[in-house]
Amino acid sequence: MVQYDFLDASFGALADPTRRGILERLGRGPASVSELAERFEMTLTGISKHINLLEDAGMVVTEKRGRVRYCRIDEHVFDREVAWMQSYRQMLEARMDRLGEFLRRTEPEQ
Repeated sequence: MVQYDFLDASFGALADPTRRGILERLGRGPASVSELAERFEMTLTGISKHINLLEDAGMVVTEKRGRVRYCRIDEHVFDREVAWMQSYRQMLEARMDRLGEFLRRTEPEQ
């Protein structure tokens, strides 16, 4: 059986509107955990749980500078997911092409 654990983690992370909002905010540039907590009106503990889940899914990278932890979007965010979707799309397009060819071959003469 093919393993798609990364898809489970990615789509699970994206299932939450707060985490989608964090990604949208980080798309404009890095931010500290404190900035994100303020922006989303959450405690540091609450926002950290969301950030950890995004980090575990490979979407966000954090680094500590002094006493401040900064977050940014990973430069390869969604590379694996996009590759999976493209291969799935190619498979579906090939099936549709075969179906179209079958329908042309079996179409009654007029």
